[in-house]
Amino acid sequence: MRGFVWLALGVLLFLAWGVSYIVFHVAGLLIHLLLVLALISVMFHAFFGKRAAPRQ
Repeated sequence: MRGFVWLALGVLLFLAWGVSYIVFHVAGLLIHLLLVLALISVMFHAFFGKRAAPRQ
């Protein structure tokens, strides 16, 4: 019985490691994708956005 507990704990830790690797890897990709989209949006707004009205 004692060996089964250590085996179950080892399998549980291995699964948690695998799931966390996938989740954080995907989350990191999404964060970088959002940063790139935000940069493109700022650049688009800077170059093609509404121009300020001339001063009178």
